[in-house]
Amino acid sequence: MLTELNEQSVKQWQNEWGRSSKGVITKSFFPKIADRLKLRINATPNFTATVTGHGNIKTYLCKYKIIESPTCSCDEGEQSVDHILYECKLLEHESDRLKAAVIRSENWPVSKDKLSIKFYKNFKEFENGILLDKVRCVNMTREIRNQNCKWNR
Repeated sequence: MLTELNEQSVKQWQNEWGRSSKGVITKSFFPKIADRLKLRINATPNFTATVTGHGNIKTYLCKYKIIESPTCSCDEGEQSVDHILYECKLLEHESDRLKAAVIRSENWPVSKDKLSIKFYKNFKEFENGILLDKVRCVNMTREIRNQNCKWNR
């Protein structure tokens, strides 16, 4: 009886999840509620920011006018979840380790749902290894240099 109720609940949740226009980024990582519920996730700030697109990610911060520009510190595009996972030059070392794990059985780039489900352990290591603040620190260093140049004029 309890198992049947759980199954019905997950089915209803999945239907609501599928109909909702909210959580687009999170849905790209966890399109199936049942798959997500099988994972034991230790949510960290980086993990949460990545799978929601909220938090210390420049496209999010810029959207709410917290910062002026969504451009990543690597100057290769806007700092979005996809940029962080697949393109950012500042995170190459960290992403190379993730890619190496994935390409043993899949082609790179792999979908975000495969990263979060099939390659969860590797994805989590990537998330734990990156510093979203690292990218911000590069910007701060540039700003300090610019300030020093202004002061020395």
